[in-house]
Amino acid sequence: MSDSWLDHIPNHEREKIRKRMRSPEEYERLREKVKGPEDLEKEMDRNETMAELTFSLETEPGVHDALKAQIEKDIIDTGIERVLDAPPSMDHKLKLERGKFTVTVSAHPSTHHDQLAVMPEGKVREKLPLKPAMSDRYVSQFGGI
Repeated sequence: MSDSWLDHIPNHEREKIRKRMRSPEEYERLREKVKGPEDLEKEMDRNETMAELTFSLETEPGVHDALKAQIEKDIIDTGIERVLDAPPSMDHKLKLERGKFTVTVSAHPSTHHDQLAVMPEGKVREKLPLKPAMSDRYVSQFGGI
């Protein structure tokens, strides 16, 4: 007979864990964490597309230049606030408006999903994430999400 980790904790602690695991709220919270096959397939497709885009950005200058030109055009046409997820510093804003930046794929600070980001040129290379909707739009032009 194998010992479980529950066998090594005091009875009152064991009972608290059992009660919590039986509560409808806890059950619902755990269910929300579980992903179905459709969600997993979408996530795998997105990860594959982002990996291909990352590889293309690093190995094919034409892809990087075309994406950079499109982002630069959108910054000029619609404004930095509509393209970037967070407002940049004044120094970064000037560099972005002049087109002095590179495009990369990076994890978004709040969602932790890979998406496009821009890095203004300079000594400190801070990654500024694009808005998720803008990033998805550019990625869908590359190969679809």
